[in-house]
This record gives sequence, structure tokens and C-alpha cells, in this order.
Amino acid sequence: MRLLFGNAAIARRSFSTSLAAAHKFRRIPSFGNINPIDLSKYQQEPLVEENQAATHEKAAKDLTELSHEGGLFKSFLFGSSQAQLEAAETERSFSERLMRGGYVHELLIHDVLPSKSTEYTELLGTMYPKLNEDRSIPARLIGSWRTVVGDMDQFVHIWEYDGYPAFHTSKVAIHKSIDYLQYLETLRTCLRSRTSQLVHEFDFWGGTPAPRSLGGIFELRTYDLKPGRLAEWEVNWRHGLECRRQVMEPIGAWFSGVGKLNRVYHIWQFLDMQHRKISRRRSWEIEGWAETTHKTVNLIDHMESQIMVPMDFSPLR
Repeated sequence: MRLLFGNAAIARRSFSTSLAAAHKFRRIPSFGNINPIDLSKYQQEPLVEENQAATHEKAAKDLTELSHEGGLFKSFLFGSSQAQLEAAETERSFSERLMRGGYVHELLIHDVLPSKSTEYTELLGTMYPKLNEDRSIPARLIGSWRTVVGDMDQFVHIWEYDGYPAFHTSKVAIHKSIDYLQYLETLRTCLRSRTSQLVHEFDFWGGTPAPRSLGGIFELRTYDLKPGRLAEWEVNWRHGLECRRQVMEPIGAWFSGVGKLNRVYHIWQFLDMQHRKISRRRSWEIEGWAETTHKTVNLIDHMESQIMVPMDFSPLR
């Protein structure tokens, strides 16, 4: 009898294990999606003139071997390709910057119920690519991310419109879709709250990147400025952001137009947290960055940083 029950217990455990193996485990975007890069040996070396070249050579070789094609790390070593192009095509980029004033970006923040994160991820993964591919809707998805340092149940999405007429046209069009209305009903059951903010790119930025997949993490930085100080901030950060772009890969920089006013956002892309640490440290070696920090710190009421990873369907990855 004891043997019989023992066999039954073994059978039950085996059956449970089989069920667990058969069940498809559904994941949401996390740090688990990001392959870490070992930069510790470079961090230990002091950043002095005589060893910088050798350090850069080793770092570039290491990243090439890891099949990152030099994209983000090349920007870390030599400045972003966008910054290099702007230096070579000053007149052309100046006209492009003026044109960016016609664009409107919608920054959507979804605070998701922890128990609904997987359902939410699958829901957006179905609807957002469909909206982005619909040429009758004058809207473009720039990127979608999940926060992994900060509010871990928060998701950030950025859409681009060719001005307010396109924004209005897009909203009217999607709300005529039965599929979209059904999506909204399900979406509301997944959320704690949601926020929409209309923002504009700084005129000197030059536009958000085209869809690409460089890998790594994204940092969203948010600054709430003292009322009436946005113009002063822009003058100083026009130079300060150019300093940062020499060692970091830029995604975008915006100021609020409708919603929470006197707010500034910018997003940067890094290979991993260590890459971010070294890039930020190196920015202090660039002439003008310390002065920018000194001039802008007193203009800020509140600032926040969050680390994000891209969702599977995000055009920027």
C-alpha cells in the first residue's frame, strides 16, 4: 500500500511538471531582454590623455566581437553620427531644424495594474503595429517602452503627427474603428491611470531617429522648470545637449505644449547601465558641460530619471 501511494505521488508530481512545461510562459519587456556588456576593465583605467587611445581601441574591438556593430558604442567613443552630420551640413540641418516646428508629438504614459501587465503587453502588441501601418491614419509610432527602473508598471509611448491638423484627423479616424473602440474597452480594465501630453521638439534638435534596432536600454529624463524659465533653459541647453551628444546616442528632446507645462523631456540610448555610467562621466571632460549644468540647475523645480526597455513592436529598439 505504501508503495502504491508512493507511485501515485510520483505520478502526480510528474503530471504537474508536464503541465508547467506545456504552459506557455508569457513575459513582458524587462532587463532580461538586454545583453549586458562587460566594460569593467575599461572603467578601472583612469581617463587620462596617454591611455585613452589604447582604451578606445580595446573597447571598440570588444564591442565588435559581441556583434553590436559599433552603433551605440561608436557614438560613445567618437560622437553620434547625427552630431557629425550636423557639423558637416550646417546650412541644411539648420533648415531641417526650422521645419521641426511643424511636428507635434504625443507622449502617452500608461500606469498599468501589476496583475494586468501581460495582458496589456499583448493588447498593445496587437493594436499599435496595426495603427502604425495604417496609411489612412496620419500618425507614426516613434517608440514604446516599459520602465524597469522607476515605476515598474509604467509604459511610455511616443507618437508623431504632422502638426495639429494631423493629430485631430488621426483621433477622429481611429475612434470610428470598431476594433479600436473594443481595444479601448479592454485597455481601461488594465490601467490604473493614463496621461496624454502634447510636446514639441526643440528647434535645434533635428528630429527623432528613423526606426532602428541598436539594442540596449533607454533613459527618459524629465525636468519641471520654474515658470517663465523655459527660454533661458533652451539657450543654455542648446549648447549643453551638443556636449552630451558627443558621448551619448540621442533619441529626442521636447518641451511641453499642452498638458503639464514648463516640462522638458529628453531620451538617450545606452548599451547597458555601465555604458550609461561611463558616458555620463566622460561628458564632464567636454568643455562647456560643467558651465551648462551650473547655469541650468537653478532653473529646475523637480527632475526625474527612469530607465526603460523597448517593447517588441517598438520602431526604436
